Amino acid sequence: MMRSIGKVRTRFFEFNDPELPLRLRVGPPLSRFTLAYEMYGRMNEERSNVILLFHAMTGSQHAAGVNPAVPGLDGRWTDEVREGWWEGFIGPGKALDTREVCVLCVNYLGGCYGSTGPATLNPATGHRWGPAFPVLRMSDIVDSQVKLLDHLGVRRLRAVIGASTGGFLCLLLATRYPDRVRSAVPIGTGLETTIAQRIMNFEQVTAIEADPNFRGGDFYDGRTPDIGLALARRIAHKTFISLDALRERARDEIVSQKPPFGWYEMNNPVESYMLHQGEKFVRRFDANTYLRILDAWQWFDLVTEAGAKDLLELFERCRQQEFLVFSIDSDLSFPPHEQSKLVHALKRAHVPVMWITVHSDKGHDSFLLEPRLFTPHLKQALGH
Repeated sequence: MMRSIGKVRTRFFEFNDPELPLRLRVGPPLSRFTLAYEMYGRMNEERSNVILLFHAMTGSQHAAGVNPAVPGLDGRWTDEVREGWWEGFIGPGKALDTREVCVLCVNYLGGCYGSTGPATLNPATGHRWGPAFPVLRMSDIVDSQVKLLDHLGVRRLRAVIGASTGGFLCLLLATRYPDRVRSAVPIGTGLETTIAQRIMNFEQVTAIEADPNFRGGDFYDGRTPDIGLALARRIAHKTFISLDALRERARDEIVSQKPPFGWYEMNNPVESYMLHQGEKFVRRFDANTYLRILDAWQWFDLVTEAGAKDLLELFERCRQQEFLVFSIDSDLSFPPHEQSKLVHALKRAHVPVMWITVHSDKGHDSFLLEPRLFTPHLKQALGH
C-alpha cells in the first residue's frame, strides 16, 4: 500500500570555506552560503541509493510530505507550499520508493525558501543582499549542490531527476560530473532556451522592473513589487497548462466587475483565474529571486557551462549513464520537439536512452499532477 511520507522538516547545509569557495561563472566567489534541503528515505551504508531531485523554477526543497513551517521566510511559507510538490511520486510504493531509495531535494542557491539568496542577510554587511546578490548561472546552482553531496558523502547518485528548468540542471549535473551520475531523468525540458521562452522571460523581467515599488531590487524595507511580480507570473502561467485545461480550471472562477487596476472590468472567468494566480504567487515568492533565476535561464548554455566544444563531445561523457527522457504531448512551455533534439543528440553520442511521450490534457503541469502517467516508466528505469 502506498503511504504518505508524513510530517517532514527542512534541513540546512552551511558551507563556509574561504580557501575553496564556490566559484561562480560571472559573480564573485562565495565562501559562505546556506542551502535548504529535505531528504526522504534513508541513505544505505554505501550512500549509493541517493536520487537528487531538482525542483522547477518557482519550486522549493519541499517535494514530499507535509512541512508546516520553515523559519526566516517572512511569511513566504504559505498554505500553498506546505504539501510537497511531488507528493504523488515520493514515498513507500511510489515511483521514488523510499523503502529503497533516498530522495534529496534542495532549494536553489539564490532561492527564497531558506537557501542563500537576495532576500537573505549578507554576512558581510548584516543587511539583505537585495540587488547586490551575485549574478548566477545554472551551472552555479548545480555546483553548489555538489558541495552538499560532498558534505553528505555521496560520491555517485543512483539518479538525477529534473523537470522544466530543473531539467536544465539535471543535464548539467550529468555532463559536468558524469562519473557521479548513474541515471538521468530530464522531464519536459530541452537543450536550450528557445526563442519563445526568451520573449516570455523578457516580458516577465520588464514587468517586475517596471513596477515602481521594485526600486532596482532594493525594496525590502518598503512596499514590495507585487503588481509586477503578479503580472510576470500570469505571463508564464499560460504556458504551464493546456488551453483546454485552462478553460476547465477557470470555469468556476467568480468574475469581479470591479476593475482591479483602472477602468477595465473583467468579463470572463479566465481573467479572474489568471488574476488569482498572480495574487497568490506574490505571497510566496521573492521578486529578486525570480529575476535571478530568469537571468540564469536566459543565459543558459549547456555546452559552454559544461565545458564542452559541442553536443557530441558533451554527451560522449555520458555513455556509462542511462537516460530516461519524458515529453508531454500538450506541453506549451517545452514542446516535444525540444526533447526530440535532446534524444537525437544522446543517440548520436551513443548514450543509452529511452524516450517516453506522456499523453495528457494538462500541459506542462502534467509532471506535477499525474504521477500515474510517469510512475511505471520511472520504476522501470530506477530498477524497482
